[in-house]
Amino acid sequence: MLLGVDVGMARVGVAASDPDGMLATPVKTLKRDAKKNSDISVLVKLAAEREVRQVFVGLPRSLSGGETASTTMARDYADELANALARASLDAEVRLVDERLTTVSAHRSLREAGLDGRKHRSVVDQVAAVEILQQVLEMRRHGQFAPGQLVFPADSGFGDVS
Repeated sequence: MLLGVDVGMARVGVAASDPDGMLATPVKTLKRDAKKNSDISVLVKLAAEREVRQVFVGLPRSLSGGETASTTMARDYADELANALARASLDAEVRLVDERLTTVSAHRSLREAGLDGRKHRSVVDQVAAVEILQQVLEMRRHGQFAPGQLVFPADSGFGDVS
């Protein structure tokens, strides 16, 4: 099983794959808690309950592929998640995958589905997480089984290989 994660300043969208790795579905939207990391704790619990092997965190880049403040935030979040999974003795990789335009695409999908724009906020992060994970599932179907950039836990001896 795989998880997709869309990290924002206020919320974190979560999606999961089906056991066969064919389809990504929304799971929940977590309130971002940078002080206590309760959102990270929920992700660790989800990973344990669902026996997750890989977690894909969206890496927002500028349209030209450059780094932004959001890119740094996603990298830091992925580092925290990798460390938390390691502390929980879970054998789950954390990988960063390019997610340019997923939130824009998620808003468009919600509009096309007829959802009022004011209601987008509550689900757009989940839809973006679904799009991140569905992109990964497509890559896997085409033979790329470890897409993205692996994030190593701090105490693994490898450090973050960026």
